[in-house]
Amino acid sequence: MIHKKPLIPQRLRTLQGSFATIEHRFLRDGFWSTLSHHELLLYFLLVLVSDRHGLSFYGYDKLCSLLQISLDDYLEARNRLIQKDLIAFDGSIFQVLSLPGHPEDVPSSILKTQSDMEKSDPATVHLICRHTFGEKAMRKHRQRGQT
Repeated sequence: MIHKKPLIPQRLRTLQGSFATIEHRFLRDGFWSTLSHHELLLYFLLVLVSDRHGLSFYGYDKLCSLLQISLDDYLEARNRLIQKDLIAFDGSIFQVLSLPGHPEDVPSSILKTQSDMEKSDPATVHLICRHTFGEKAMRKHRQRGQT
């Protein structure tokens, strides 16, 4: 058995006021390893800012600012945390949920196939439209979008 003693006894951590907790099984049961960097950041921040029921009213602008991430990165992380059943969101309130029985391995949103590219890659969609409608029609469409 390992005997542990505080390195700096006069600086023992104590809980004062509100506090946040993460279950040890978050790491032990593999939840940690299923989350991307942005998912981890968002999850931990939501744990820190939530009340004792896991509720938080922080808006996307504040969360993006605190996390120093783009809106796109925030949306992807938020949506994947919802898919993985770690948080719930009703449009204005977040709830950090109790951990499910096991980590959900949600497929990555990385574009791999030509079909993925045709559905989600703006450059590929633009190329398809240009081939389908012609360059002249595309220029006309872009000009209308600028006015």
